[in-house]
Amino acid sequence: MTGIGFSLVAEDGAARRGLLETAHGAVETPCFMPVGTAATVKGMTPDQVAATGAQMVLANTYHLMLRPGNARVARLGGLHRFMGWPGPILTDSGGFQVMSLDELATVTDHGVVFRSHIDGSRHELTPERAVEVQHNLDSNIAMVLDECTRYPVSRDRAADAMRRSMLWARRCKAAFRSRDGYGLFGIVQGGVEPDLRAESAAELQAIGFDGYAVGGLAVGEGADQMFRVLDVTVPLLPADRPRYLMGVGKPSDLVNAVARGIDMFDCVLPTRSGRTGQAFTRGGAVNIRNARYAEDPRPLDDSLDCPASCDYSRAYLHHLVRSGEILGAVLLTWHNLAYYQRLMSDMRTAIAEGRFASFAAAFAEAQAAGDIEPV
Repeated sequence: MTGIGFSLVAEDGAARRGLLETAHGAVETPCFMPVGTAATVKGMTPDQVAATGAQMVLANTYHLMLRPGNARVARLGGLHRFMGWPGPILTDSGGFQVMSLDELATVTDHGVVFRSHIDGSRHELTPERAVEVQHNLDSNIAMVLDECTRYPVSRDRAADAMRRSMLWARRCKAAFRSRDGYGLFGIVQGGVEPDLRAESAAELQAIGFDGYAVGGLAVGEGADQMFRVLDVTVPLLPADRPRYLMGVGKPSDLVNAVARGIDMFDCVLPTRSGRTGQAFTRGGAVNIRNARYAEDPRPLDDSLDCPASCDYSRAYLHHLVRSGEILGAVLLTWHNLAYYQRLMSDMRTAIAEGRFASFAAAFAEAQAAGDIEPV
């Protein structure tokens, strides 16, 4: 197998069920990748993450190149061995983090010069360097370096960033060292402009990648605008390659994006929410800090095969979070990851059985009817 393998198992409307094959195992899609930015899914052991049903995790080039350093990770046997995760790993290229953590970063066609958020040291990230770092980390799926703009952005600025990203994509492809079970994904940019998204999608396909990501969304444009961009972008992407929506999102976003043909997701929301007292359930989001849960004996969700979801009362979780106990953050994170993986599994089943539309409708109804606070 040269690169990574991808095959469609079932389709139901635009929704797809597939199988992604890498050197470190296969991943059923649609899939959600828990975010392990610094080679750890915060508060969770790799075994716990795997037990939720997660098949692939995401780590970040920017953070790992700064600390502990990609050369050190390579000397220690690569990211899989370093973090104790034997399954597939995808690494973000670091471009978004550079531009979000250093407002004074200097961007040119050559690359981006930035200051470390850790110690202020100066660094340069070029397309070639981004690919080299990800190779040293031994990630199964590497991402091209791209320039991501925040919403709102002028059309001229969006076009400039998109075309620079396409220049960088070509250089990333040239620098990438092909290996069996490893792949490189291109990233579609272009703000909320349909013609710029179309231009970007066409350019990336002319270069040729193992998969195609939609980037530059969930940056302030709102869900309606995001879905409009997906409506015009996803149909332009190859049907025989995986499609990845970066940095999204809420459970309802996942369902609506799968309905539009997206296969892969990542987001910090389930883990970050777990650390701030929010849990996701079939009836919506629970803010466990609220006084209404102080004497609530119910578990978060006893339909989930996860100890955090069914073995502890909401009252106990309320106590832990209000007391600032570390266990509260751990249990809510564990539950949220299990909930997200169950949602993805349920969507895969619905697609295979040809009932995704009814599943999506029932999901929306349950979220709207729940007695839980909306996100």
